[in-house]
Formats: sequence, C-alpha cells, structure tokens
Amino acid sequence: MIWGIFKRDMCHATRNVIAVIVSMGLVVVPALYAWFNIAASWDPYGNTKALKVAVANNDKGYKSDLIPVRVNVGETIISTLHANDQLDWQFVKSDKAIDGVKSGEYYAAIVIPKGFSADMMTLFSPDIKHAQLKYYLNEKINPIAPHITDQGATTVVNTIDKTFAKTIAQVGLDLASSILHYSQSPQMAEYMRNLNGNLTTTADTLSGASQQVTSYSQLLGSANDIVDSTGKLLASATKAGKQAQNALKQGKSGATSLTSAGANVTSSVNTALDQVSGAFDQVAAKVNKAFDAIGKGSDTAASQLTTLSEQVSSGESLYDTYITSLNHMRESVEQLPDSDSAKQALLEAIDREIALLEAAKGDSQKLAQQLKDASTQVTQDTAAAESSRKEILNRITSAKQSISNVRDDYATNVKPKIDALASTVSTLISQTDSMITQLSGTADDLDDVTGDVGTNVTSIRSALGAIAKKLDSSAATVKELIAKLETGGNAGDGNSDGGDGDNDADSGESDELRALATANASTLSTLISAPVALHRVSVYPIANYGSAMAPFYTILSIWVGAIILCAMLKVTISDREKAHVLGLGDTLPRIAGPSGPGNASRWGLRLDHEYFGRYAIFALLALLQGTLVCLGDTYFLGVQANHALQFLAVGWLAALVFSNIVYTLTVSFGDIGKAVAVVLLVMQVAGSGGTFPIETLPKFFQMLYPFLPFPHAIDAMHAAMAGSYGNEYLLDMVYLALFLIPSLLLGLVLRKPVIRLNNWVSRNLESTKVM
Repeated sequence: MIWGIFKRDMCHATRNVIAVIVSMGLVVVPALYAWFNIAASWDPYGNTKALKVAVANNDKGYKSDLIPVRVNVGETIISTLHANDQLDWQFVKSDKAIDGVKSGEYYAAIVIPKGFSADMMTLFSPDIKHAQLKYYLNEKINPIAPHITDQGATTVVNTIDKTFAKTIAQVGLDLASSILHYSQSPQMAEYMRNLNGNLTTTADTLSGASQQVTSYSQLLGSANDIVDSTGKLLASATKAGKQAQNALKQGKSGATSLTSAGANVTSSVNTALDQVSGAFDQVAAKVNKAFDAIGKGSDTAASQLTTLSEQVSSGESLYDTYITSLNHMRESVEQLPDSDSAKQALLEAIDREIALLEAAKGDSQKLAQQLKDASTQVTQDTAAAESSRKEILNRITSAKQSISNVRDDYATNVKPKIDALASTVSTLISQTDSMITQLSGTADDLDDVTGDVGTNVTSIRSALGAIAKKLDSSAATVKELIAKLETGGNAGDGNSDGGDGDNDADSGESDELRALATANASTLSTLISAPVALHRVSVYPIANYGSAMAPFYTILSIWVGAIILCAMLKVTISDREKAHVLGLGDTLPRIAGPSGPGNASRWGLRLDHEYFGRYAIFALLALLQGTLVCLGDTYFLGVQANHALQFLAVGWLAALVFSNIVYTLTVSFGDIGKAVAVVLLVMQVAGSGGTFPIETLPKFFQMLYPFLPFPHAIDAMHAAMAGSYGNEYLLDMVYLALFLIPSLLLGLVLRKPVIRLNNWVSRNLESTKVM
C-alpha cells in the first residue's frame, strides 16, 4: 500500500514540465537560502577596510626637562594609521569627524585631544593623569559595525601603549648605556672619590650631631632635676620666710649686742695692748740688767735671759686671744648680705688688723728666740754678748712699734667701721623683712610654673631622643652607601687585584649590566613594550568565518525546506487516490463514509499506510534538499569538511528528522501545524547556539536547548567539519535521531483521537472563504 501511494505520487510529480520545475524548485530553494547566507558571511571581518572611521588630531605635543625631545603622540598615531588597512581611516578635522558620525558618513570617529602627549608624559611627575582618546560611535547604522570599529579603536590604543612603552624603554636603555660608559671614565672615578670623601664627612657630621643632641637631652635632664629642686625650694620658701622673719627679730637685738661687743673689744684691746707695751719696757730693762751682769757671773745672766724668754713667750696668748675675737667678728660680718657696702670694707679692715697682730706676734716669737739664743751665747762667748744685746733691744723696739701699729689701726679703721655697720644692720633687717614677705607670695606663683616646665622638658627630651636615633640611622645609611660605592668601584675595575668571592659576584653583575647596556636598544625596547606574545594554538581549527557559520545556515535551510514542502505538497490523500491504490476505480464505495484519513481501512489501506505512503515523497525531496545543500557547501562554496561523508550524513539525517516533524505537525493539525513548525523555527534560530554560545543566552533558552533538534544537528556537523572528540559525533547523531520517536508517536497514534476535530476545524476555516 505504501509503495503504491509513493508510485502514484511520483507519477503525478513528473507528469508535466510545471510539476518537474516546481519539484526542482522545492529542492533548490533551501540550498539557495543556505548558500546566500554562507557566502555573505564568508569573511566579514576580513572586509572591514571599507568601514569609514574618522580620525582627528588636535595634539599640541610636549617637551619635558627629563627627555629634551619634543614628543607628539598624536602625530605618531596618525603615521601608524596611515599604514593600517583594517579600516578605512579618514583623517579630518575634529568638527567634521563628529558631524560625520552623526550624519552616518562615518561609522565612528577618534579625536585626539590637545593635551594628549602632555597627559601621557605625566608618568614622570607626581601628578599622573590618564591620557584619554575621545571615541564617537554611531550605533544605529548597523548592529555589528560598532563591534568592528571598537576593535579598530582598541588597536589604536594598543598601538599607542606599545609605541609609548617602546620609546620610554629605548630612551632609558640609551641613557643607561651612556651612564655606563661615563662611569668608566677617569673623570667619573675622580667624582666618585670626591663623593666618598663628602659622604664620609656627612656621616661623621651626622654622628656628631647625634651625640650633641644626646648631650642636649642629658643637659635638659639635669635642668629638669634643677627645676624639680627649685620647685621644692620655692615650695618651702614661705615657711623659710616666716622663719627668717623670726630670725630678723633676733637680728635686731644682735645688732645692738654687736655695738656693745665692739665697744668691749675696743676696751679690751686697748688694755691688752697697753699691758704688752709696758711688758716690753720691763723686758728691755731686765735685758740690760742681765747683760750688765755678764762679767760678774755668766750663769746668772743666762738664767735671767732664759726667764725673760719664757715671759715673752707666755705673752703670745694675748695675741691669740685678740686674733680669735677678730675672727669671730669676721664670721659675723660675713653673714651679712653682699649688697651691704660696709661689709667688704669692714672685712678688709679686720683682715689687716689680724695681719698686724700676726706680725706683732711674730716679733714677740723672734724676741723670745733671740733671748733664748743670747742665754746660750752668754755662757759660750762673752765677746758676742754685746752684739746680742743690741739686737734684742732693737727687736723689743720693733715689737713695741708693732703693738703701736695694731692699736692705731684698730682705732682708725676697725672701730669706726664696726660702729657704722651696727648702724646699718637695723635698716638692712627691716628691708630684708619686706623682701621675705614678697618672696613668700612669689613662691606660690612660681610653684605652678616649675611643674609646667618639668612637663615640657620631658617632652623635649623624648623628641631629642627620637632625633638622635634618626641621625644615627642616617649616618648608618650613608656609611652603607659608601661601602656599596666602594664595592661598585672595585667591581668596575675588573678585579685587578684578584678580589674575593663577593667582588667576583659584583663583577659578574657589572658584566651583565654592561652586556645589557651594549645590546641592541631597539630590540630590547620592543621586548619591554610587549613582553608577552600571544601564541594562538587552534584546537579543531575552522578555515574561515563562512565555514564556521555553515552548519547553522545549512541546518536552518533544511528546516525551511521541510516547511516549503508541506506548504507546496498535499499531506492528505484524496479518496480518488485511495481508490486507485486499492484498485477500486476512481471512487471509494459509499460505505467508506466522509473523505478523511483512515476511511479506507476496511479495504486494507490503514492510517499508517496513508502516513508513510504520502511521507515517502516528502522524505525523498527532503533527502534531495539535504544532499544538494551539503554538496554545494563542500564543493561549490568550499566550506571546510574534513570528513565529507559524515558531513553529508548529518544533512541526510537532519532532512529526514525535520521533514518528518513538519509533516507530522501538518498531518495532525493542518495549517495550524504549519504555523507551529514556523514557531519552532523561530525558537531554534535564537536558542540553537549556532551564532552565540548557549551560555550567553537567557536562562530560558539554556533550559530549552537540550529539547531542540537544531543544537544537536549543528554540533554533529561541526564535528564532521573539524574533527570529533571521542564519540561526540555519534552521540549527536543519536540525539538527533531520537526526535523521530515523538514525531512518529504523534503521527501514528496520538493524532487518531483528534482527526474528527481537525476535520471540523478545517471545514470551519474554509467556510470563512478567507482562510
């Protein structure tokens, strides 16, 4: 039955020229759809040179002190773009460039601002600015053009970055080479020696400054102790002032007693001096008497002289008593304030009086000694006795004169000054009392000041300690620099003295630096500007963009071909055709009932016979469509197909699956099924992953992806074109073939209950005379 239906369909399709032409058209049209799209997208990114992009250079350039060469990055960009053919670069003024983008004359425009070079050179200043290009883009002209022009603008930016980095690196390498050559000159060696000397002086200066700061800190520590002591002293000033006031009251009575004491001393001095003077007169008389007795008896004379010597010696106690009294008086006077004008004069007078008494005492001692010596000479040498008498008498006269001088000096100098001092003591005591009262008030005010001073001194000492540490650290750094400079100088000499291991290492580093500086600066600067090179390794490479898009457009055209077949060919079999297949003439018997699927089943033409019998011509034309489009892709367009037979097999399987799905929908639901087939086409264009990766699509399409035939057919065709990873190709073919199961289930089983409903819907649509 199926074969009979297929033979009659083939006879009808080839009965006349029009039928043959239409049949050929049904086969060719899907192929044309695929070929036009593939050819149009064969190499779109290789033909971007026709896209017009305007470039306007307003850069004024820049000249820095560091690099005394005028830099104009804008001119460098223009020169680079003249040699670039990726886009159709149009070099115009900025106003025309912007207006051209707005009008659609240019797809995009790049404007280089005035300060572009200056902003780039801020790399060598503390205030770094990011150089910016102004990029104008007309996004309404074409959806892909903005992405292409963006790539062109990115190329410009990358070119600028690489050129700038290369220029800076080349200047740096040239500068390093010049410095290396200059560092090996005799003049540089002399500079290094001077530098080492200056650095050594600087280090010593820093160390000395640190020591001075430390000394200042210690001095302030002592000052802090003094301040603390002063605070304590001032704290007790009030108490001491009160005690001093009490002492001054006693000083008033002391002043009175000083006057009376001076008078008593004067009286006792005059008495004592008169006694001593009279005693010397008696001694002189006794001396003469003793010497007169020398001739009568030497022993008697010697005895008398010895007695006189002892008497004179015993008189020395009077001098000591008087000297002691004057010393006590002197101690009292010294306790007076230094501001007293009478103090120093009185002290000098007392000292002179003591000196005169000491001289008189000395004369008495000499007199006693001479008397003693004379007593000895009298017994030994009578002839010398007369000479001794004269010396003793002269000594007595001298001693009396000394006594007289003491008495006169005391009366002239000491006594008046004691009286004057006594008169001023009272005035001094009253003034001192007032001063102590003021001091008590001042001490209270100064107490707070000393506390603040102590706090400030502690803070200053802490700061000085930190400064001293910084100075020591700086001195150590300078010394370390000196050592490194000396090491570098030795290494630069090539280790002429043999050197040790460290010098050998330094020499090796110097040799490496020398080799780097003497290398090709252009090559090194190019490496520095682009240190990383991208080595692209293609896995399953595709020859071109057209080949990459061929699976999508090929599979899409096969589905479109299936829709065209269902639109041009009848999917149902008329009763007349059923009758001819059954051999019943031109019509079915009346008992067959209304025309429709399955009405000839009692004569052996079942519903599945009708389904497969009519689908046979659909399958044949669909296979022809798939064969033509795949062979045309491979041999007409030159699409890459590493496995041509596998590529063709995907087209055959896709043609069978797609034609069966569209045929089943149309058989089951009529024109509504055709509409559903179109909806499925639209859904698969968006969610198949043929143009964009599935991962970039919305979540809905990612979830829908496994349940659509397009993705599996496209993946299988990609595997046939570029190679398969494991069983990738076979799995995709199996997944694609599995879509026949629900399609056949719908066409053979599920559509039976809705046949009457579908016939009713079709009659109602035809009754409108419009549908």
